[in-house]
Amino acid sequence: VQLVESGGGLVQAGGSLRLSCAGSGRTFDNYALAWFRQAPGKEREFIAGMDWSGGSTRYTDSVKGRFTISSDNAKNTVYLQMNSLKPEDTAVYYCAASVTGTMTRAPVEYDYWGQGTQVTVSS
Repeated sequence: VQLVESGGGLVQAGGSLRLSCAGSGRTFDNYALAWFRQAPGKEREFIAGMDWSGGSTRYTDSVKGRFTISSDNAKNTVYLQMNSLKPEDTAVYYCAASVTGTMTRAPVEYDYWGQGTQVTVSS
């Protein structure tokens, strides 16, 4: 499985971005999917996760109400819609997939990772 993120960039505080993560090699059926981010000097942080059916989602408290994770099964793609962005959201954002289908906050539980996409929010 290969994951390729896109959609990062520079945006002013209060703006929006939508990140995409396209999977290839096999479908995401029965996988758990998640978005993480890592700012300079900090550990990789769980942002949002979902099971492939979309029936269950989870967010870290700092993004609840601002970020939304979703998927398009036909395109084998998972998205992260980010609204009301803040300077503290600046980081490299990664998508990840877990073959166990278990959505967790622990990076070690994920089997596949994208290359990351930079999001920079200016004040």
